[in-house]
Parts: sequence; C-alpha cells; structure tokens
Amino acid sequence: MTIETPAPAQPSSPRWGSTTKMVVAFTLVAIVAATMIQFHTIIGPLLMAFIFSYLLHPLAGFLNKRLRLSWRASVGIVFLIILILLLSLLTLGGVGLVTQIQGLVTFVQANLDNLPAIIEDLAARVSHFGVDLSSIDLSSVTDQLLALGQNFLSQIGSLLSSLAGGAASFLGWTLFVLLISFFVTAESGGLREDMFKVDVPGYAEDLRRLGGELARIWNAFLRGQIIIFVATVAIYFVVLSVLGVRYAIALAIGAGFARFVPYVGPAINWAALALVTFFQAYKPFFGEQPLYYTLVVFVIALLIDQVFDNIVSPRIMADALKVHPAAVLVAALISASLLGVLGVVIAAPMLATLQLFGQYTFRKMFDLDPWPDPPAKAAPASPSLWKRVRAWWASLSIKKSNRK
Repeated sequence: MTIETPAPAQPSSPRWGSTTKMVVAFTLVAIVAATMIQFHTIIGPLLMAFIFSYLLHPLAGFLNKRLRLSWRASVGIVFLIILILLLSLLTLGGVGLVTQIQGLVTFVQANLDNLPAIIEDLAARVSHFGVDLSSIDLSSVTDQLLALGQNFLSQIGSLLSSLAGGAASFLGWTLFVLLISFFVTAESGGLREDMFKVDVPGYAEDLRRLGGELARIWNAFLRGQIIIFVATVAIYFVVLSVLGVRYAIALAIGAGFARFVPYVGPAINWAALALVTFFQAYKPFFGEQPLYYTLVVFVIALLIDQVFDNIVSPRIMADALKVHPAAVLVAALISASLLGVLGVVIAAPMLATLQLFGQYTFRKMFDLDPWPDPPAKAAPASPSLWKRVRAWWASLSIKKSNRK
C-alpha cells in the first residue's frame, strides 16, 4: 500500500514579474516624492517629533522601572512635565528672549557700517608692532564682510519677525510635535527598537545592523551635542554677564548654536561679540580704550571655544559621527535652506546617516559584503560620580586604618 504525498499548494496569488515590480517601485517613489513636495512644511515638525521621542524614551523608561508605573502612564507624566515647562518658559521668558535677540540684531546692523573704520584702526595699531598690512586690500575685505554680514543679519531679522508675529502658529506647531512624539513613544511599549520597526523578508540582519549604526550615530549626537550646547550657553552667559557685555543671553545662545556649524559658526559669534563690546556705551574695563575691552572679551571667548574644541567635545562626542567638519559645514548650508534652523542642528547626524546608507548601497551594487567590519562595541560605562566619591572615601578609610 503506497501513501501518496500531497503536492504543495500553489499560491492563490500570482507572482509579480521583474517589470511589474519595477513599475510599482517607481510609482511608489513618485508618489512619495510628490507627497513630500506638496507637504514639505510638515517634514521638519515630523522629524523633530521623532527626534523628541528618541530623546525622551530613556526618561520614560526610568519612571517605568523606578516607580513601577505602566508604560503609558510614564510617558504621560514625562510629556505633561515637558508641556508645563514649555508653557512656563514661553510665558516668563519667551517674549523677553526674542526681544533681546531682536535688539542684538538691530544693534549689530546699526554698527556694521563702522566695520571698515574698525579694521583700519586695528591695522594701524598692528603696524606699530612691525606687521605690514599695506599689501592687503582691506577695503575689498571689508566690503565682502559687510555683504556677508548684512545678508546673514537680514535672514535672522526676518526669522525673528516671523517668530514674533506668528506666536500662535509657533505654539500650534509645538503642540503638534509634542502630540506626534507622545503617540510614537507611547505605542513603542517601552522598546526603543519598536519605535521605528521595519520588516523586509531576507534583510533582517542588514536592518539590524543599520538600526544599530543609526542608533549609535543619533544617540552620540543628540546626547553629546545637547550637553555641549547647554554647557556653552551657561558658561558664555556667566562669563559675559561678569564682563558686563550687553545682550549676554542672546550672545550666549548664539555661541551655543555656533557649535553646530564648524568654522563659520564661531567666526560669526566672534564678530558679533566684537561689534557689541566695541560699540556698547557701558564698558566696565578700559572705558577710554574700547578696543582693549573688545580684545579682552574676544580672547576670553576664544579660550572658551578652544577648551570646548580640544577638551570637552572630543571627550563627549568621541568622534562618533566620523564626518569631516568641512563636509558638516556644507551639509549645514544645504539643510538650512530646506529645514531652516532644524536643518543646521541636525546637519552632522544627517550627513553621517547619508554616508552610512551610501556605503551600504555602494557595496551592495558591487556584490561586496556591506558589513566588512565587525559591529562597534559600546564603550564600557564609566562609574557615576557618586560611585567614584564612595571609592575615594573608602580608599581614605583604608589608608587611615593602615596607619593605625
């Protein structure tokens, strides 16, 4: 007696041919491109919402574990606190901050025409030390600087005017970002990998490696750059306030944003500092010699930036993005025209992301292993400050007992 094995069931749906797949793929790409062009104004807020969700995920996880709350309750508490803080800042300091930044822009614009006289005076003083600058066409240099500065300040002024005039629109977009990020974080169920889950048959390993590399890039940038931004603003505000510099908070925020744009950002910040300190009426030091007061503030700002560039940033960022600063500058200029201020802020991780996908696509096109290197291992976490203090105190106790 023979038992016949039933033939495997044929799929009821016919397979697509290569031509059909190509037509469908190009159609989807065209639909996505047309949608992005039509609704380009929403791309920036959506991107900000996903970044915000990624940033607040660890905080919600902390509440979820320590207070033993449900995930949705933890997310709700975090976003309620964020909403209260945001409304408090907008009510107490938002208008004053925008007013001070507008005052800074107006002040710099009013005194920018005096820049040629400042440069000529500086060149004359430098010539007393044996440095001959007569071969340099200072008028051409100052004209180019004036054109660049006036263009930049006009863009900043229009941006501030739109912010001041469209406060309701700004608040509406902010609430939209918070709402989208709330739903994204709440629906992740406490697992960060479920926030952006994509399942493509046969590419599970590639997607896992891409997700790991993307998490490394954005985690290093978001955590590190935010720490550097806050530290820069705080230190600049304290130092400039002590030195009696006008518009201290506006200049401090400008110095913080300058950290996102290599080369050009610090140069613009130094130029604004020089103009404000030279032309402000009150000078606590060198009242009769405004140039000396400007040089003191300029040198202190230069030292602060050097400390951040050579000590703070390498320790915090640890070259995690592995992109050249010049490439970041070009990416910031391009993304600023597409996404505004947000484009400047995320230019570096976006460039690193494009570099990652470009390398993956290039190696797949030539049938090479897309992952020639082993996955980067996370650096061992350094002990917390409290643990280091306890270890230091224990070592002192051991030394005292040995002496006895």
